[in-house]
Amino acid sequence: QVQLVESGGGSVQAGGSLGLSCAASGIIFDLYHMGWYRQGPGKQRDLVAVITSRGSTMYADAVKGRFTISRENGKNRVYLQMKSLKPEDIGVYYCNAGHNTPGPYWGQGTQVTVSL
Repeated sequence: QVQLVESGGGSVQAGGSLGLSCAASGIIFDLYHMGWYRQGPGKQRDLVAVITSRGSTMYADAVKGRFTISRENGKNRVYLQMKSLKPEDIGVYYCNAGHNTPGPYWGQGTQVTVSL
């Protein structure tokens, strides 16, 4: 059974930083592309960042230079470090895993709130 469990969401003031973590189980983690997606209020779920099984990264234009995705294969974890947060970064952040982008596996999501 595949499980993706996010942690690290919360509330922060604009300009602040927050880190998210996703723990994966039930998959051969090293072989999977891992991604972070977010869904803002009244919006669709959109790609934030992806890190491939080989470690290549891709970011949405809106977060380039502010967010960093990384993975730790030995711990089956993927991270999203967010800095210079803006109110438009508000949303539920979901961890995703698969051989494609997006993959078929999703976490339950973690809320990120940014206040002025």
